Amino acid sequence: MRNQIRSRIGIRIGSRRRPRCLGVALAATAALITLPLAHTPAVAVTQADCATADAAQGRPAAASSTENPGTPASAAFDGDTSTRWSSQFADPQWIQVDLGAVEDLCSIDLHWETAYGKDFQLQASTDGQNWTTLKTVTGATGGTTSYGVSGFGRYVRMYGTARGTGYGYSLWEMAVHTTATGTTGPVQGGGDLGPNVIVVDPSTPNLQQKFDDVFKQQESAQFGTGRYQFLLKPGTYNGINAQLGFYTSVSGLGLNPDDTQINGDVTVDAGWSGGNATQNFWRSAENLAITPSNGTDRWAVAQAAPFRRIHVRGGMNLAPTGYGWASGGYIADSKIDGTVGPYSQQQWYARDSSVGGWTNGVWNMTFSGVQGAPATDFDSGPYTTLDTTPVSREKPYLYLDGNDYKVFVPGRRTNARGVSWPNTPGTAIPLDRFYVVKPGATAATINAALAQGLNLLFTPGIYHLDQTIDVTRPDTVVLGLGLATLVPEGGIDAMHVADVDGVRLAGFLIDAGPVNSDTLLRIGTPGSTAGHSADPTTMQDVFIRIGGAGAGLATNSVVVDSNDVIIDHTWIWRADHGSGVGWDTNRADYGLRVNGNDVLATGLFVEHFNKYDVYWSGERGRTIFFQNEKAYDAPNAAAITHDGKVGYAAYKVADSVTSHEAWGLGSYCNYTADPSIVQADGFEVPATSGISMHDLLVISLGGNGQYAHVVNGTGAPTSGTGTVPSKVTSFP
Repeated sequence: MRNQIRSRIGIRIGSRRRPRCLGVALAATAALITLPLAHTPAVAVTQADCATADAAQGRPAAASSTENPGTPASAAFDGDTSTRWSSQFADPQWIQVDLGAVEDLCSIDLHWETAYGKDFQLQASTDGQNWTTLKTVTGATGGTTSYGVSGFGRYVRMYGTARGTGYGYSLWEMAVHTTATGTTGPVQGGGDLGPNVIVVDPSTPNLQQKFDDVFKQQESAQFGTGRYQFLLKPGTYNGINAQLGFYTSVSGLGLNPDDTQINGDVTVDAGWSGGNATQNFWRSAENLAITPSNGTDRWAVAQAAPFRRIHVRGGMNLAPTGYGWASGGYIADSKIDGTVGPYSQQQWYARDSSVGGWTNGVWNMTFSGVQGAPATDFDSGPYTTLDTTPVSREKPYLYLDGNDYKVFVPGRRTNARGVSWPNTPGTAIPLDRFYVVKPGATAATINAALAQGLNLLFTPGIYHLDQTIDVTRPDTVVLGLGLATLVPEGGIDAMHVADVDGVRLAGFLIDAGPVNSDTLLRIGTPGSTAGHSADPTTMQDVFIRIGGAGAGLATNSVVVDSNDVIIDHTWIWRADHGSGVGWDTNRADYGLRVNGNDVLATGLFVEHFNKYDVYWSGERGRTIFFQNEKAYDAPNAAAITHDGKVGYAAYKVADSVTSHEAWGLGSYCNYTADPSIVQADGFEVPATSGISMHDLLVISLGGNGQYAHVVNGTGAPTSGTGTVPSKVTSFP
């Protein structure tokens, strides 16, 4: 099981791998949420009680129609008088905003463009379905007008019945004002971040000791219960070496990476496992600038260890000390001034970044939108390079605005190349619009917070759920710190996301429970047809685990039913080591199932499932980089034989699909339970003109099983114990 590969700089590096665990939908938006809360409106409200702040600014919006994509409903609530919402040229039309909670309403301001409403009603609702008219206006003449109102509601809308021109209704801005005593609901937003979030600044006493203490506890705690998040306030930190163990994250609290400077290192190495980095999972670094102490920062990680939004003022070494085995990894929105050396890294994906150079690599190094990336050489080497990333949106992150915590939600980019910062486009959401979830919180409270319109910020911890978390509001942010972990109990699903625009899921782990769940994470609903291309739902650094920390069962890990979803870096893993591991003990048939159309995956790691690791039945799907290992523990060929074939493909595109494209895909077999298994293909796709697969490889890890072909009976078989890839550069 040994394979020595000469690196591009002349170092001989062992690349064998020890077995490891590797109109629309908007019209329906108002009916999505019902507030389970009685509310008594304030009486005798006077204009003097009205807050000057605009409670509607930046809140989720919807409309009956839009004139074109450049005049969305959200433009009337963005605080920018140069952008506008405009409707189709018909009556009636409406625009509404979700304030996030029931509020006492006292004033509504309308700033009309030339196409104004002549007759309209100002209305409010507690549930988005049943509306109360606060004011009826007839014979209006446009311009900017403030209307005093008295009432209460979570949703506020302008319902137009007659236009003042032959065009539609067009608003530069619509502002909503509430009383100072407005109700915010039973679940309060904001608050402290809990005991496992360690907030520091450059003057914090014994700062190095804080990092060292957490690392000592977490260095080898692969399936432990500790969860930690370091948050570094803006400033310069000298002489720091932040070593990161399991379930430990470090992030800067500046708006941009260069706001938080570390003159030192953020380090991942593999001393705990004898120099083998193939199990360095579940940790992260984000939103920092690092000037490495010796000129090169070491980040020797495996799966589920994102390196995001980092400025390295030097080089990077992705291998452990001694150049032992390594199996990573992911970089996004980062600038590395020097050269990146993967050395013994078997695979890597980098997106929307900048590097001073990239040298070496073993099997599969894939780049999209990376300035300085090496040219494609997949025929003879490991590189697949795309000049841009077709669609991307960076992960939400916590930062400090003065003394106030906010979450910055970056905007969507198309054909991106290079980093998004500084001046990343996006929206800042105050922490008081988040339910800060702490260990001990119940699923009922979490769902009540969502129903109020709050976002979720999971602090580090393990959360046992006795009901499914239901995300139903457009543009909801669900953000985890320190690899916060959700565990469904009693066979429920962990989380459902409705078929709505712009939900952001980021930074958490779902760990299957001991009773079988049908689906751990579902995005959209079966049969979803709405388009979300202008505001897609994103799933970023969301990881799935079945077994390892204990017996876990799930028929499906992730099911995507919505259209236009972006899956940006995930590791979906059926455990091959740890506790609760066995062919039926932690059975999980499918890793990722994609039913939605126009779904894009960037950085897809899916491993060890009993049947298909990825099954893609949506049209026009795209994947940039895929890493896979087949299930080590398949007892024999009969157990994985179906439809006359031995083995389920790692990546299966359904026979009904007519359009699909993918780049940089690798599948490895390590059939340790029965090394005589010969898997038919690593990949299966329809052989039609609309299918285009680029740079595929299969590998037998040391001869434990083999592949007969790469894709659809095409490609040379693997053989022997040499761990040599079999490749197909283009199919069909």
